Amino acid sequence: MSTHISNVRPKPDAVITDIADYAAKAKISSTEAYNTARLCLMDTLGCGFEALSYPACTKLMGPVVPGATMSNGAKVPGTSFQLDPVMAAFNIGCMIRWLDFNDTWLAAEWGHPSDNLGGILAMADYLSRQAVAAGKKPLTMRDVLTGMIKAHEIQGVIALENSFNRVGLDHVVLVKVASTAVVSAMLGLSRDEIINAVSNAWVDGQSLRTYRHAPNTGSRKSWAAGDATSRAVRLALMAAKGEMGYPSVLSAKGWGFYDVLFKEKPFHFTRKYGSYVMENVLFKISFPAEFHAQTAVECAVQLHPQVKDRLNEIKKVVITTHESAIRIIDKKGPLNNPADRDHCIQYMAAIGLIKGNLTAADYEDDVALDPRVDALRDKMECVEHKPWSKDYLDPQKRSIANAIQVYFKDGSKTANVVVEYPVGHRRRRKEGIPLLEAKFRTNLARRFPEKQRATIEALCRDQKKLEATPVHEFVDMMII
Repeated sequence: MSTHISNVRPKPDAVITDIADYAAKAKISSTEAYNTARLCLMDTLGCGFEALSYPACTKLMGPVVPGATMSNGAKVPGTSFQLDPVMAAFNIGCMIRWLDFNDTWLAAEWGHPSDNLGGILAMADYLSRQAVAAGKKPLTMRDVLTGMIKAHEIQGVIALENSFNRVGLDHVVLVKVASTAVVSAMLGLSRDEIINAVSNAWVDGQSLRTYRHAPNTGSRKSWAAGDATSRAVRLALMAAKGEMGYPSVLSAKGWGFYDVLFKEKPFHFTRKYGSYVMENVLFKISFPAEFHAQTAVECAVQLHPQVKDRLNEIKKVVITTHESAIRIIDKKGPLNNPADRDHCIQYMAAIGLIKGNLTAADYEDDVALDPRVDALRDKMECVEHKPWSKDYLDPQKRSIANAIQVYFKDGSKTANVVVEYPVGHRRRRKEGIPLLEAKFRTNLARRFPEKQRATIEALCRDQKKLEATPVHEFVDMMII
């Protein structure tokens, strides 16, 4: 007896049509979202400028093969490269993610929504240069900010209730999906073409998280998002040429995403797409640390004056934390490279206790070889505080709490220093914005002479003027 499977092509999955409709049609009216997107743009590009100081990053930059540049192609800020938009998206995405210092979204799934800027800015710059060459109007930076808001929203809303990490998949799948939708809309594709492009993003083989976890932690986690957002540009351009899609890519029995990769469970949603994610996004302002450890490092820095001269007297260090931190960055044993170290809560806390700060340079070998670091790591234990695990998922709180207490051999101990919300949290925006702007100034100074960086900073601080600036003119300001 045989069972015949219908070959009638179904309607597209609602998850995909909702994404397409939002990307193509939604009007963003939130002033807060646009202002936050401007801050996000500054911070994200600044993270990329800092990364350009690291040869491990710059060795991946430039065309896919030497000499493969493109007239009227997209330019890569902070460099002299002008490339096709697919490769430009990889370059921009790679540099902004390299140091794990751009924004973060934490929910059932986590990730870094500004990773999408690679595809958005590359495509906007390419389209603007092509338009000017044809005597047409270019896109403006408001178009870029709108694209950022929408990409943040698509990635973040899916992440609210749907955990990809628990099935072993990396969160960059959401970068690829969000970037594909937004870039397709920027290209002016029809609803059906956007659906086709997004369906292909889901149909792709998805990245395993193994490069983020022991024993395989490595530098791919620094270029995975660049790969995802550049793939999105490729899929959008293919859809523009009429490439077909796969309407039930998520729900198809036996062969769809849900059955093959998501333990036969459909996605669950608790809110519609709007501008919630950009308004509530978390900025990494103080430390280039995996976000679950941001508050732990803040605790360690507060304790530094009390312990810096008593490191040899420490008996143990207790880090009280939440479930996600324990699952992702509670790490014992040898740490093999910078990518390993910036995903170890014990390492990051140890540097904070020893030095009273944490910078990207502290993940390099010369710092890691300081014997005090591993000696202190060996004395650390992580303990889950279940109410904090609950608050982490509470949409009214979204806390990322940690506490550190140091115990000495003579029986004395420090206070248990608690920080529930990092300085980049929406609850600390007033405190955080001046620090974010200072971080941007510092990163501009790493790459540009004084006059150039002053011009860039002045424009980025002026919301109205920035939004009206043609994209290619904005990017040209940051070329060296």
